[in-house]
Amino acid sequence: MRRTEVLGCLAALLIGHSVQAVSYPLPPTGSRLVGSSQVIIVPDRNTLPLEAFAARYGQGLSNMLEANPGVDPFLPTSGTRLVIPQQLILPDTVREGIVVNVAEMRLYYYPPGSNTVDVLPIGIGQAGRETPRNWVTAVERKQEGPTWSPTPNTRRAYAAEGKTLPAFVPAGPDNPMGLYAIYIGRLYAIHGTNSNFGIGLRVSQGCIRLRNADIKYLFDNVPVGTRVQIIDRPVKVTTEPDGSRWVEVHEPLSRNRAEFESTRRVPLPISAAQRTQLINEGAGAELERRSGCRLRSVCEVISPGGGFALPA
Repeated sequence: MRRTEVLGCLAALLIGHSVQAVSYPLPPTGSRLVGSSQVIIVPDRNTLPLEAFAARYGQGLSNMLEANPGVDPFLPTSGTRLVIPQQLILPDTVREGIVVNVAEMRLYYYPPGSNTVDVLPIGIGQAGRETPRNWVTAVERKQEGPTWSPTPNTRRAYAAEGKTLPAFVPAGPDNPMGLYAIYIGRLYAIHGTNSNFGIGLRVSQGCIRLRNADIKYLFDNVPVGTRVQIIDRPVKVTTEPDGSRWVEVHEPLSRNRAEFESTRRVPLPISAAQRTQLINEGAGAELERRSGCRLRSVCEVISPGGGFALPA
């Protein structure tokens, strides 16, 4: 199933924002829950698209659309309540270096020795030009002022759409890779952009795209050799030290072009037993909604005895 698509003309409506990673203290041992969601009200006489609110609060467009189903992405109505989904379950993997969860379109960076995690929204590869999944690699090198040489396949694909790509794009603000690039493995990069549009969407040629302030932060702080892990986990569940159970569900990425073009929803990658357990615990609606959080302003707790209870 397609992620909600926003037409390219939206890019013309966007304005620049100073964006910084959202930083969270790491939770205690045995816990993976961080942050708290908040609700804002779209101001009177609003003229900004949803992307502007996403950028202001360090979110991707997909994060905001999941948390606010039905909202107009072009022009949210004044007075509308917008959930800012800043309460998260950390990925169930090693807390080291960079962890990218393509399913939720977020990058997690664990600065060494800081006892914190920085969370940044990302754009990822288009269908057919996938960002790698289930991959562990490392930062090979960093480049200020990267150049871009589109592959022949990329140029042919653009030509088929009536678009012409140059064989070489020099460094500078018009380069699609932005002003900074962090190369991972041999073929891919975490890089900036020449547009405010596309964070939280499948728009790249396979690389990981960030807003310019976010890539500058990573470029300045992530050393060469840093571990990088890319995962694909749309469903995250945690049992917290107090016994509460929390679930975070995102729309899965399509696995092939047919799924991407289909109107049918991509199945959640969980077993029948896991689905039954979550439904019995009261999370059936969340599995259906795939909103990224369980309730409006905070993700609900699935209590050990079933039903729901809000955190104290």
